[in-house]
Amino acid sequence: MARWEPGSSQRLQQAALDLFDEQGYERTTVAEIAARAGVTERTFFRCFSDKREVLFAGSERLLEEFTLAVANSVATAPAEMAADALSGSSEFFGEERRPWARRRAAVVFGHPALAEREQLKMGALATAVAAALRERGVGEPAATLLAHSTITVFRVAFETWIADDTGRTMTQIQQELFAALRLSLAG
Repeated sequence: MARWEPGSSQRLQQAALDLFDEQGYERTTVAEIAARAGVTERTFFRCFSDKREVLFAGSERLLEEFTLAVANSVATAPAEMAADALSGSSEFFGEERRPWARRRAAVVFGHPALAEREQLKMGALATAVAAALRERGVGEPAATLLAHSTITVFRVAFETWIADDTGRTMTQIQQELFAALRLSLAG
């Protein structure tokens, strides 16, 4: 087995997803993931705390992108700041990521404990966006309502994006859904 090498995290993620597809999440062990990636178990645990985290790596980066987008927004209207939070995730969900995201979603939503972890991740995103909105002077309950609405748009956009075969980008889908939310609230 190889010692730690650059790219180990990505190889471990790919190996894990391949094994989850082939034999199921529950039947896949860390030892099998490490062996498939050509690294030691020790290297696995340097990269991830457990096999669940292989599927949730990047959550911190996504949270940071959402909150930085709010902090750096030139908008003064709270809804526009929230819309900017969605835009902050656009680079994270480039077209090259769609096949991985589809496969990952199938594993996550196929296992109740992983789906629950995904919901916790969405809750943490909403909490962080609400805090970022409050930092920008948005009061309550508006900050919390906007944050949770924004994350709901994000979740629906993600589910649409992974199922979409029309070539629309995540950004296009997010913008369409946020516009639909605005219309439904105005009507």
